[in-house]
Amino acid sequence: MKLKIEKEILLENLNAVTKAISTRNIIPVLNGIEFNLEKKGLYLTATNNDITIKTFIDKKNIKEINEEGKIIIYGRYLLEIIRKLPSEIITIEEIDGNKTVISTKNSKYNLNCFSVNEFPKIDFKETSNPIIMLSSTLKELINQTSFATSLQESRPLLTGINMKIIGNILECVATDSYRLAKKIIKINTPVEESINIVIPARNINELLKIIESEKDIEMHIFNNKILFKYDNILFQSSLLNGSYPNTDNFVPNNFEMEVEVNLIDFYNMIDRASLLAQSKDKNTIQISIIKDKLIVNSSSQEAGKVEEKIDIINKKGEELKISCSAKYLLEALKTFETETIKLYFNGQIKPIIIKESDEGTLIQLILPIMTY
Repeated sequence: MKLKIEKEILLENLNAVTKAISTRNIIPVLNGIEFNLEKKGLYLTATNNDITIKTFIDKKNIKEINEEGKIIIYGRYLLEIIRKLPSEIITIEEIDGNKTVISTKNSKYNLNCFSVNEFPKIDFKETSNPIIMLSSTLKELINQTSFATSLQESRPLLTGINMKIIGNILECVATDSYRLAKKIIKINTPVEESINIVIPARNINELLKIIESEKDIEMHIFNNKILFKYDNILFQSSLLNGSYPNTDNFVPNNFEMEVEVNLIDFYNMIDRASLLAQSKDKNTIQISIIKDKLIVNSSSQEAGKVEEKIDIINKKGEELKISCSAKYLLEALKTFETETIKLYFNGQIKPIIIKESDEGTLIQLILPIMTY
């Protein structure tokens, strides 16, 4: 195998595929990137058996294709070498079947290669009717929910995002059992059979790092995996096995109190109050609703006390005091882009619900913290 290619083109594709290389790989060849050079162009593939990423560089973007072939190069070393080379034409040439020479006008690297036969054979099977949406829509969907997934491997299903599709309604849910994030959107092409899968959050967050420009993205969903097609990239992830908890009844339809406040003002007051919040792991604050004011109090024995107030725009219900995690509240508020948000309450011991409006398709739920 031998070719010549511009540094920036190669680096862009290497940056994408190396996201599938894990530092915890115990199988040596999984630290490698497969280079498969054909007449039509160059395919780069990397996998950790959980995520697989494949990119394609068309022959029109390659300076020279001198000899076709396939090699497996150690990915992390290669990425750092290409990144630090001057911006010029790079030659990649296979030598003796198990070595590769990476060279420019003034630099030359001899790298050992893995055996081509050891690299996994990956099946990038596609469905006949993929779900298609704009990449920005998918990014928003994931960013508004994935933060609420659990980090505890003892409950593996809660480390993933539950994606359900019925007809043309797509619903994403994430929860760590202390909070819940739900987003509902409509898709252009209804599905014939309902879909209910759990995608590992860490996997799909790696996909979001690759998505940059506004383009269509295809989702090909199977029983044990999901394939995303975006631009010249194939991104395949395994799915989590098991039945995700039924969260349909977590959000009530009726509330004792509803409060509308300015989003930025509310976020900033929580942010300031959290500086003095007790118990740094929970950042506990107290929210009080008295007449036309929303008041936030927090304290710590070391630092002291703080009280913040903002005006309530609209209110239904009587007075209320409730405590919750400032950290969870701030992370939930970051997902909204409206001028105002609505807070819904059913007393001190029931969850706090946050939406942009009564009909809002983004729902954030936070459990209160008992402070007595």
